[in-house]
Amino acid sequence: MQDEGAKASGGADDPNPSEPVWNPPTRVRARVADRPRQRVDLTALFGLSSGGWAWSIAVKAAVAMSSSFGLAVLLFDPSVATLAALGSMTVLYERETPYRYRSVALALVGLGFVACVAVGSLAAFDPWAAAVTIGVVAGVVTWLCQALRVDKPGPLFFVLVCAISTIVPGGPADVPVHALVAALGAGVGWAVSMAEGLMRSRHPEHRAVADAFRQLALLLRAIGTPRLDHVQHDASVAVANAWRIVLLSQTRGYRDSPPAARLRALLRWVSDIHLAATDVSLSRTDRLPAVAADYADALAAAVTRPELTPDEAELDELRKGLRPRSLEGRLYSRLGRAAQAARRREHEPEGRGLALHDTPYPPLLQSLRSSLTAGSLVRPTALRMGITVAVAGVVGLALGIERFYWISITVTAVLQGGNVVLTVNRSLQRALGTLVGVVIGALVLSAPLPLAATVPMAACFMGVAQLVVARNFFYASVFLTPMALVLAHTAAPHPVEQLAQARIVDTLLGSVAAMAGALLLWRRASAARLPRTIIDVLDTTRTVLLAVLDPDEEPGPARTYRLRRDLRSALVSLRGVYDSAIGDVPRANTTRPLWPVVVAAQRAGYLALSALALENPPTASHITLQRLDLAFDELISALRDRRTPRLGALPRLVDYPRINMELRALSSATRTAVAQDARTAEREHARRAQREHRRAQEEVDADL
Repeated sequence: MQDEGAKASGGADDPNPSEPVWNPPTRVRARVADRPRQRVDLTALFGLSSGGWAWSIAVKAAVAMSSSFGLAVLLFDPSVATLAALGSMTVLYERETPYRYRSVALALVGLGFVACVAVGSLAAFDPWAAAVTIGVVAGVVTWLCQALRVDKPGPLFFVLVCAISTIVPGGPADVPVHALVAALGAGVGWAVSMAEGLMRSRHPEHRAVADAFRQLALLLRAIGTPRLDHVQHDASVAVANAWRIVLLSQTRGYRDSPPAARLRALLRWVSDIHLAATDVSLSRTDRLPAVAADYADALAAAVTRPELTPDEAELDELRKGLRPRSLEGRLYSRLGRAAQAARRREHEPEGRGLALHDTPYPPLLQSLRSSLTAGSLVRPTALRMGITVAVAGVVGLALGIERFYWISITVTAVLQGGNVVLTVNRSLQRALGTLVGVVIGALVLSAPLPLAATVPMAACFMGVAQLVVARNFFYASVFLTPMALVLAHTAAPHPVEQLAQARIVDTLLGSVAAMAGALLLWRRASAARLPRTIIDVLDTTRTVLLAVLDPDEEPGPARTYRLRRDLRSALVSLRGVYDSAIGDVPRANTTRPLWPVVVAAQRAGYLALSALALENPPTASHITLQRLDLAFDELISALRDRRTPRLGALPRLVDYPRINMELRALSSATRTAVAQDARTAEREHARRAQREHRRAQEEVDADL
């Protein structure tokens, strides 16, 4: 994740205006949100998650598939047109990135599709080699997608195009033709995805900043509610994503233009407002007036349409009765100044506080190398995927299943859930959705439809599947199944009844294999890494606080940027690891008590970010810094050793009382979690002793 961090002061258009004298708030701790839960129930299986419908990507997927399929039929043969249809699914990748970056990224995705087709076609000579090859492709592509932050659908379509290429008629001499057909489809997908840029060339970055303002509005509405910690995380993710997208858009010619400077100013404002809102949210337990959140929503609309910028006078009523130095007053002041920046259609490119002290993306080798470290979740995830897909395919062949590749595809789709609970949910959704989808597909294939009608029908199924996939995987499976049946039947025609029956059996076996892989291979990966992730957050928080409180040296803009970027990245990663760990069965029993620890660590981190954003933050003495460093050392050591922290008296941070509060809460939560671990260990030891005693008694009774 990326974030900004330069400090500046200056005129009205400066995104970092001079700060008021810091005034610590009342020592009130916001209520801890309820622990997130992951369950296997009817709501998880069939309920719709929050969010909108993906109309844009649905239309693009349908257009790309129908165009590439039809073009391949005209130029080549219907039996290989399936490869073009699947190659066109490059349109599903890089949906949010700027078009200049997307053009290169989608070209690389297309090359990946072509390579998967070539590898699959070469392995088609022997089914056993094909099964192992699909597994290797699944593992490698999973590693690359996660290491390089390739968004959903991730490795699924790479594995799908590799698997289908193993059944396309032809031999080694036809591999170049198969690769050419896949490249044709990838090119069509690239063109469809890039076509929108002809009309709205800066839409991705504008949308990202607007989404950050909308999520900020949700945060303002969540202040004083039980969901505060969850919404705080979502807002931080949205702000970090906006920074990433805007950084990717800063090309050489555009970077120095007034519109680019305006967008950077708005981005800096939404980041500063988020940190001001964090201060407010952690210092009060009652709700904010609705006007503040409505104002943030209006700023979201003004990102692309300056004429919709709200009037700063709307905030005057909120400021009445507030002390000028209050946290709420600081928040409303930043909202008003953001409106001033939004109202201007252009901004001075060289304005202070507008520099982005980072490269658009980290070095490629560094990303790949970091994904292979011991603390990374990428390595066990990729190994789990590759091993499970390969073993499932080989077992399918050993059982005499001709279309083993559907087992491999199902395993790939299901294992993207991440942990055991989500994998079980996706397994059930995939199996049930396939049962319904097979009926639809059989009805379609049983009708004597011409190829001219089959092509758009498959495209429509794909479009509807992409429309609903983000809301519920079950409904997406209902429409993906007939689409896959149509493509498979076109590539290698078989009797409809036989194809439908095989699809059901293969899906059920693939779902069972995916659940087995999730249960047997690195099922505790996230839970085992959670304490280490908490420690990383505390260590980064300590570094930030020591830099803020140091009376001798003030961090420069570039270092401030790096500190805020690294801390926000660690905070977002912490919540992601916890959300995955609570689904790691059975280690979730030891993960659940750590939720108050996670909340306290996150809040301390966000308070450190807020302190770093101040123009002239109050400093502390060297003795206070040493005591604070020792306090963090003890907390980190206690978490590492899973013991009760011996914290003693914390250094008195007069200007930052809520940081003291969260560190005490962290110490208390760690003590409670350790005690619960001890009780759990005692109960497990007692149960084990009872089992041993019962077994010994049964042996004695048998001898008698």
